[in-house]
Amino acid sequence: MSERSERPQDAAEEAKPEVPPPATDPWKGLRGVMAGTLVLEAITVLLALPVISAVGGGLRWWSILYVVGLAVIMFLGAGLQRRPWAIPFNLALQVALLLGGFIHISILVIGVVFVAVWLFVLFLRADVKKRMEAGTLPSQRMSGA
Repeated sequence: MSERSERPQDAAEEAKPEVPPPATDPWKGLRGVMAGTLVLEAITVLLALPVISAVGGGLRWWSILYVVGLAVIMFLGAGLQRRPWAIPFNLALQVALLLGGFIHISILVIGVVFVAVWLFVLFLRADVKKRMEAGTLPSQRMSGA
């Protein structure tokens, strides 16, 4: 009788299609997108310095330190995207950028735009994860099918 109780489970396990691993690492591409986004964000933040200088009533030592420091951390963070804490780190940078709105409204505008970009990156990450689990990534499809 124990054989019969095991047979339906074996049949159910055999009926499940095995999801092949992707031929290429999809997370590597996503890490590249995140690193590139941080680099572009850092450049954009640095380009806000002339705006703050001309429109914002001039630069103060603390505003220069904040903006340049944030940009340097973003450049360095671009190289840390392999770490498991990279996404929380990236989101913390977005909070710091939004807080830069106290320096000048242009920093806040940059922050809002890049928060939208990071929300899209998180959407892409969730989509890749869902497709990888379902086995529907292009690199997981059978070549004969």
